[in-house]
Amino acid sequence: MIDIIAINICATICGANNWEAVVAYGITKYEWLKTFLALPNGIPSHDTLIRLFARLKSEELQSCFISWMQAVHQVTNGELLNVDGKTLRGAKERGNNRSLIPMVSVWSATNHLVLGQRKVAEKSNEITAIPELLKI
Repeated sequence: MIDIIAINICATICGANNWEAVVAYGITKYEWLKTFLALPNGIPSHDTLIRLFARLKSEELQSCFISWMQAVHQVTNGELLNVDGKTLRGAKERGNNRSLIPMVSVWSATNHLVLGQRKVAEKSNEITAIPELLKI
């Protein structure tokens, strides 16, 4: 499970935006991933990724991710962070060109890493999501 989560995090940081792209990333970076992951069965299929992530409790995964990001923040001695709002690319309802998922992210330029993100509530704006995100 740790291998699968690590592959997914690395692939997502590198721009993978669907399960097939995560698998393609894993295959391409297999030799590098092998330097720090066990990968006893090679790179998992997209079906395996879907099954695992469907069963994970998102709140617990988020809690673990936040703990990791807090540790990264401590290492950077409280550097300045960038806050930015974006709409997820490709997140559209069929037959409607309106985007469905506006997000606010906090970015560490030093570490080239998103430290946290929040979905903007419907009929709201980024300003309301920022304080909630910064509490993390």
